[in-house]
Amino acid sequence: MTFQKPNLCAGLILLTLGSLFIDPRPVLADTLRVFAAASVKTALDETIEEFQQESGHTVLASYGGSSALARQISLGAPADIFLSANEAWMDYLAEKHLLVEGSREDLFRNALVVVAARAEDTLKTLSDLPTALHQKRLAMAQTDAVPAGIYGKSALQSSGVWERLAPFVAETDNVRAALALVATGAAPYGIVYATDARAEPRVSIALHIDDSLHAPIVYPVAALKPSDAGDAFLKFLHSSRAQHLFGEQGFLPVQSN
Repeated sequence: MTFQKPNLCAGLILLTLGSLFIDPRPVLADTLRVFAAASVKTALDETIEEFQQESGHTVLASYGGSSALARQISLGAPADIFLSANEAWMDYLAEKHLLVEGSREDLFRNALVVVAARAEDTLKTLSDLPTALHQKRLAMAQTDAVPAGIYGKSALQSSGVWERLAPFVAETDNVRAALALVATGAAPYGIVYATDARAEPRVSIALHIDDSLHAPIVYPVAALKPSDAGDAFLKFLHSSRAQHLFGEQGFLPVQSN
């Protein structure tokens, strides 16, 4: 029996031709990781569901206080998109050069309300809150870090009641946790976003807080990694369908300059 030597020239030709058909571009993952402020959970969950059905991509959402999420991202947490409840924490990541250039945009606005555990508990102004509390707890997100808490503290300061209320504030990691304290009766009142109050049937709105008492509540979004999936998701967030879903939860359109 005789053995034929392999044709080295033919082999080299095949290898060369094979290399021509290898796509040098990186394969885009179809799983998108979104870090988002806790206050957008209800609306964003609905938006993600529709985006997945339309695009075929899988979206994994992590919710929390914007401050905690931004810090996690700065430390290397695997995220593709960041949706913040205020501009300061997006600025924080921009200063660290962690945003995809040109991807940042403002999505919508929100408003603050005082929620109560009982429907009959209403207030005329924030100045009524110290008396209404009777030295019980006022639920708020962290007033030095989480946007809802920062806005809430600013409103209380503008109303001249922060010093009286500060000893009774029960601070939570995010605004949905503050909402839960009121919903379960652990605190008689809380300061949350209007959209949070709308999402929780166990609380009632005791007072709509005048937006002149705090900085504008704006939600910016940006990509953290360039990808076709990320671009598609950002585009979908600006679609009329996504804007409708957020509008149903009480989010307001961004005011044009």
